[in-house]
Amino acid sequence: MAASAPFGPLDFLYVPSSDVARDLAYFTDTLGGEVVFAIDSMGTRVAAVRMSDEPPLVLLTDHLEGERPILVYRVADLDQALAALVARGWDREATFEIPHGPICSFTAPGGQRLAIYELTRPEVGASFAGRRDF
Repeated sequence: MAASAPFGPLDFLYVPSSDVARDLAYFTDTLGGEVVFAIDSMGTRVAAVRMSDEPPLVLLTDHLEGERPILVYRVADLDQALAALVARGWDREATFEIPHGPICSFTAPGGQRLAIYELTRPEVGASFAGRRDF
């Protein structure tokens, strides 16, 4: 990561879906993506699809509001990254947890959705890999 880059790699493209099974079939059968996992838990469906050898993973999910995807970037230290954003005039948003670690999701003035997270539980990706609930 260059010293001037505010975030690390784009790990996930979190995409809203009204029918995750249908969209997963399209991304795999029609587009040729590889299913990483497809989880149905606690009333929520999330499917991860690898569309290239490089990140990001496409995460199709039925629990996101709206139609715009969220670009999920990794940072080395979430608190430090949030402090740097605040120093630039950003209004701090709340943080919460995802399986991989703490995250902060926010919307830019133009409606673009972004999130930054710290990878504190790297073993989670391997534990989800290969799971097919649907």
